[in-house]
Amino acid sequence: MRSSRLARSMRILLLVILAGFALFPLLWMLSVSLMAPGEASQFPPPLLPDAPGLSGYRALFATTGIGVYFLNSVIVATLGTLLSLAFNATAGYAFAKLKFRGRDRIFQLLLAALVIPAQVAMLPLFLMLKEIGLINSFAGVLVPVTASIFGIFLVRQYALSIPDELLEAARIDGASEGRIFLQIVVPALMPILVTLALFTFLGVWNDFMWPLIILTDQDKYTLPVALAALSREHVQDNELMMAGSVLTVLPVLLLFLALQRYYMQGLLAGSVKG
Repeated sequence: MRSSRLARSMRILLLVILAGFALFPLLWMLSVSLMAPGEASQFPPPLLPDAPGLSGYRALFATTGIGVYFLNSVIVATLGTLLSLAFNATAGYAFAKLKFRGRDRIFQLLLAALVIPAQVAMLPLFLMLKEIGLINSFAGVLVPVTASIFGIFLVRQYALSIPDELLEAARIDGASEGRIFLQIVVPALMPILVTLALFTFLGVWNDFMWPLIILTDQDKYTLPVALAALSREHVQDNELMMAGSVLTVLPVLLLFLALQRYYMQGLLAGSVKG
């Protein structure tokens, strides 16, 4: 009995230590963002601010135009999430429950494309968007996230668990395919759709490479790209840059914590049903 308690205590202690290592960079980032200008440049750098304040955040909004970049990120991430849900949900359901010629072969080709790194497709995609005039636009940023192979696969695997009898009964009652999808399929897919929405929002919000390639006007930058540009101008202003980092990380962190229950429910239910 005593040995089991000791082992349990050791496991808890180990988990606390590992959690401390994982959280330390985030906590120190928050601490530096509350320091006075130049305080973080001391050696050795302090762990906590002498007099916590918001001077870094005030300077960030007053001199860098970070509010515009924040709004750009909100718009791009929100639209990207909505478009991703619309396309991935309908395509995943079609591959799972609708019968059409070449369905399985097309899905196999999509899965095979998963092994191709996303960076390989950036150049041809950029040239295609250049031909149709979507360079330096939010629409160009949204094209790669509109439909993803991973999202289609995720929805398909979950949609396979929907009973065929339920769908056939709705068709016999005269329901159209659109009504079946909206009133039966979407509610049944809700846990995995929340999970997909969270994945997509986090991915679009944190994406740096593609917005950097596709956007040329600084007033259209998203937060990650804007922070990278600002770091060259304010390379010595650690407090200002940490305030920008907190502003970038905090929204997605709060969103993840708020939707964590639905996120775990979608993953666990998908693993059981898939």
